[in-house]
Amino acid sequence: MANKRDLKKQIRYICGDLAAECLIAGEYVDGIDRKSMRAIVCKIATLQQDALQRCSFSFDKVPSDFNNLKEYHVARKAYFKQAYNTLREKFNKHVLEIVKDMNAAVPKEVKEANRK
Repeated sequence: MANKRDLKKQIRYICGDLAAECLIAGEYVDGIDRKSMRAIVCKIATLQQDALQRCSFSFDKVPSDFNNLKEYHVARKAYFKQAYNTLREKFNKHVLEIVKDMNAAVPKEVKEANRK
């Protein structure tokens, strides 16, 4: 991860693309459940807000808690790596749930036509 700003941009792009897909499908796909698509867009907005809030966290220890500065840096790096991995896993899990909901809203006829 380069930095927090890039992470937040990626979250916004992913959520924006998902919401756009829902809105386009809701308008142009015949027989789609528009009510569920609107609910999915609300889920996406909630996901974005929660993910952006969870991007900000801090290491709760100070260098004086460790024997030397190298141990502090190693522990701090491990903490942030674990925190970002946890954030990414939870975000990806929610995105997969949203995609499943999106697929469930599409009628069978449209799914079969897309497969052909």
